[in-house]
Amino acid sequence: MRIAYGDLIGGVSGDMFVGALLDLGLPLDKLKSELKKLPGLNYRLEVTKKTVHGIRATRFRVVCGRKEPERSWSEIRGLIRQSALDAEIKEKTLQIFARLAEAEGKIHGVAPDKVHFHEVGATDSIVDIISAAIAIHHLKIDSFHFSRIPLGRGVARSRHGPLPLPGPATLELLKGLPVQWIDLNGETVTPTGAAIIATLGSHFGDAPRMTIEKIGYGAGQKEFPDRPNLFRVILGADEAPWKQDEMLVIETNIDDMNPEFYDYVLDRLFAAGARDVFLSAIQMKKNRPGTLLSVIAEPSLREKLLGIIFRETSTIGVRYYPVNRMILKRTSKKLKTPFGTVKIKIIEEPEGTKRAMPEYDDLRRIAAAKKIPLKVLYDEVLRSFKEKPLKY
Repeated sequence: MRIAYGDLIGGVSGDMFVGALLDLGLPLDKLKSELKKLPGLNYRLEVTKKTVHGIRATRFRVVCGRKEPERSWSEIRGLIRQSALDAEIKEKTLQIFARLAEAEGKIHGVAPDKVHFHEVGATDSIVDIISAAIAIHHLKIDSFHFSRIPLGRGVARSRHGPLPLPGPATLELLKGLPVQWIDLNGETVTPTGAAIIATLGSHFGDAPRMTIEKIGYGAGQKEFPDRPNLFRVILGADEAPWKQDEMLVIETNIDDMNPEFYDYVLDRLFAAGARDVFLSAIQMKKNRPGTLLSVIAEPSLREKLLGIIFRETSTIGVRYYPVNRMILKRTSKKLKTPFGTVKIKIIEEPEGTKRAMPEYDDLRRIAAAKKIPLKVLYDEVLRSFKEKPLKY
């Protein structure tokens, strides 16, 4: 697996992110040819080299006309979907913009589709985000890890008037991610940069185990007195036999709720994106029997899941804390069997061998339709996997 570690030395913006990937090896001609597949935007690219505190870096700029039209999220979405860009590039771009629209919508109190972007909806930000997706696709980066996110303070001008730094949209996008407040008067992370790393990042914090192949530096526009304003990307091969994630555990003790309700609560939490939800029998004060409700989820889902727990249970208090987890590498594939197609998870063991786990819902559906024992189908899936392992 090819992984990248984004080191936010001076922070990150959309142009710093693209500059680092150009420095890493994305050919400028390739980027320009891909961007031509998105017609209707007037701009030109400026790519130069800049020395920052003795480090040679790439400066990427999208230069536009003075007047930029306001664009809604629905207009930007239509622009991207109608382009001739590769499907994977479109999908990545839409994911980043969707996250940005949700954050802006929450700040301004409107639905995401009704959001009218100003600074972020301008041509330069659209090109930044699409360029980032193009670079990831070209460099074949499978997974992104990022360092802890440095945030400065102060006040910045905007079309809405003076705004505190970090900007409201930036903070909304970084919810659930590890940040560090630094003694710096200025913006270190822009909304575009925050949307990119929040969408792409699978882990934030320490650098992963990897064999380094290439290193790229993207330069920011401003100069900071105590640190180089650089975003660094380290590209390499993942050496770890497992993947590390930062997750959130949410827990609450309940002793006064109808136990019939738990099935519905668990369904709601899983539907909202929880990775795991489970119940444990506990003994509470005054020797009352109770239930410990535990939820494991991505940090960004904290508020959504807390809302469900408070609305759907009788609890009056919830605790939560961050945890790190290690998981074996896995991929999902569809396997053809004499009885039908079954979705399977292929798990890579630490020593490199692979084993398959059939998807239970597919097994149940096919077993019922074909009127065969579920165990017979299960054994057939494993046999088919072992006979044709090279295809998976």
